[in-house]
Amino acid sequence: MTKFIRGIILKIFFPLLMISASFFKNKKEILQQYIINLNNKLVKKEMSKTKAKKILLLIPHCLQIDECKIRLTHNIYNCARCGKCEIRDLIGIAEENRLDLFVATGGTLARRTVTEIEPEAIVAVACERDLSTGIADSYPLPVIGIPNERPFGPCLNTRVDIEKVKEAINFFSRNKL
Repeated sequence: MTKFIRGIILKIFFPLLMISASFFKNKKEILQQYIINLNNKLVKKEMSKTKAKKILLLIPHCLQIDECKIRLTHNIYNCARCGKCEIRDLIGIAEENRLDLFVATGGTLARRTVTEIEPEAIVAVACERDLSTGIADSYPLPVIGIPNERPFGPCLNTRVDIEKVKEAINFFSRNKL
């Protein structure tokens, strides 16, 4: 029943909310955050007794610092692991938990990655706009969305709370990180 309610919210309520938000542009991000939080609560209720064996950790390219000479969009494991951004930590978490980890440069690549990997659950990091639409596009897959932090504005040297990523992975896998 929770999956059905989540579907109604993501496929009917969310688009209507975004149409109404177009009249109040300064409220759009708040409404997207509301949808992400509501989805996360419903996913946790829906998956409370289920363990996911195949988890995809999907992150945005803007987590990589802009000064880095290595482009990670094709293979995140090319990372030099210098520690200047959180990519090193995310790679470590993925390796430790045997997760699929991918960097998405946009919604099209993210959707293609989900189709190719066929995960049972997704932990996604992105801005509210990309997360909310990605969660809706991925339905009925369970997705826990973690909004990134943007101290330098959108799409530039963003950050993520690593503990929230670990908590989401722990929830889906029931492992202690």
